[in-house]
Amino acid sequence: MTTLTRPRVLSLANQKGGVGKTTTAINLGTALAAIGERVLIVDLDPQGNASTGLGIDRKARTRSTFDVLVGDAQMSEIILQTAVPCLHIAPSTLDLSGLELSLATARDRAHRLRNAIGKLSRPSVGADGKLAGDGYSYILVDCPPSLNLLTINAMSASDAVLVPLQCEFFALEGLSQLLKTVEQVKVNLNPSLTIHGVVLTMYDARNNLSDQVVADVRQFMGKKVFDTVIPRNVRVSEAPSYGKPVLLYDLKCVGSQAYLKLASEIVQRERALAAA
Repeated sequence: MTTLTRPRVLSLANQKGGVGKTTTAINLGTALAAIGERVLIVDLDPQGNASTGLGIDRKARTRSTFDVLVGDAQMSEIILQTAVPCLHIAPSTLDLSGLELSLATARDRAHRLRNAIGKLSRPSVGADGKLAGDGYSYILVDCPPSLNLLTINAMSASDAVLVPLQCEFFALEGLSQLLKTVEQVKVNLNPSLTIHGVVLTMYDARNNLSDQVVADVRQFMGKKVFDTVIPRNVRVSEAPSYGKPVLLYDLKCVGSQAYLKLASEIVQRERALAAA
C-alpha cells in the first residue's frame, strides 16, 4: 500500500474548447470538497472562467498563476478561499496568454508549475479518519483549450490527466491527438504521467448520437472511461453566471448528483491505485 505524502495532481485537459472542462473542474472540485477532501483548483486558462465560476471577482485577482510561473510569487501567496469550505483557487488573469514569450529563454519553462506545486503539502489524517491541518489532498489543474506551454506545464506537474469529452461526433478525433501529447510528455518530461480517466459530458438521452459516442469511446478506451456520465443540464449551464458551482446553486438537480457520483468514483479509483 502506498502512503501519500503530497497532493494528488490531476490535469483536466482537452485541446478542444466547449467540452465542459472548466465546468468539470469547478464542480468536481466542489464535489470532492463536499465528501471531505481538501482541494485546490489551479486556473491555467487565460480566460479565467474557473476563477469567475467560483465567484472570484477580477479585481480580487491582484496576483495570479502567471506571477507564480514567471517566478514573481509563491503558489501559497496567490491562493484564494472560495465560498465552498475546503475548496481554494489559484486564479488566472489574461497575462497568462503571454507566458510563452515571458519564458522563451528559460531552460526550466516546462517545469515551472511542478516546482511551484512541489512546495505544497498534503493534510494529515486525524484519529477520526478526517483530514486535518493545512494542505491539499487534490489539486485540479484547469488547462486552456490548446496544447501550448501552459498545458505542457500542467501535464509535467501532474500525476494523471482527466479528459472531459463531449458526447458529439468529433469527440474521438480530438481524443487521439490528446493521447499523443500525453505520450510525448511522458517520454520527455514526466515518465509517471497516466490517463486517470475519460469523463463523458453533455450527454443527451434524447439524442441517438450521444449513445453512439458513449459506445464508441467505451470501446476505444475501455475501463478508462468513468461509469458516471455528466448529462446536459440547464442548471449546470446557469450556475457560473451566479459565480457558483452547481452544487451550491441547485444541489438536487441531475447535474449536481452526477458530479457527486463522479467524485466518489474518482476517490474509489485513487484508493485502488494506492492499494496496488
